[in-house]
Amino acid sequence: MNEHPTGLIVGRFDPPHLGHSHMIEQALERTDRLVVYVNSSFRRDTVPGELRGAWLAELHPSAEVRVVRHSLHTDWDDEELWTKWIDLFRSHWPYEEGPHAVFSSDTYVSGIAERLEATAVTVDPERVAVPISATQIRDDPGAHLDKLAPSVRQWIESNWVFGDL
Repeated sequence: MNEHPTGLIVGRFDPPHLGHSHMIEQALERTDRLVVYVNSSFRRDTVPGELRGAWLAELHPSAEVRVVRHSLHTDWDDEELWTKWIDLFRSHWPYEEGPHAVFSSDTYVSGIAERLEATAVTVDPERVAVPISATQIRDDPGAHLDKLAPSVRQWIESNWVFGDL
């Protein structure tokens, strides 16, 4: 039995990188069952949500990866919008109980966890273990190929570095 019966990670993973994998592995070590939500927006995705979900499922077969399609924006000061996000997250939750913990490297994890009545767990917020963000990769993909798993790297090279971004 681990520290938390169930855990949740919510993110865009656009694209997924080794920092995301570090966080997922840390969460897997602390939960009996981990669910990873890949937020996929109808407006903002740079990598298709289904592809991001497939990569994460391949890289982390012990986690349950679910692509969550939506058209919501983020505004952490809008309580009505928070309600819509939490309703969306609950509608995709696969278990009767939980989540018991919500993992992230970002500070918004506390808002999600509080509203889901879960424990907020921040993993490497300073990004020391793997110093990278998806924004850095989107801004300059060729400079950060070493921070990507091979399957993600191959797609990024084909579509962004040597293709048309």
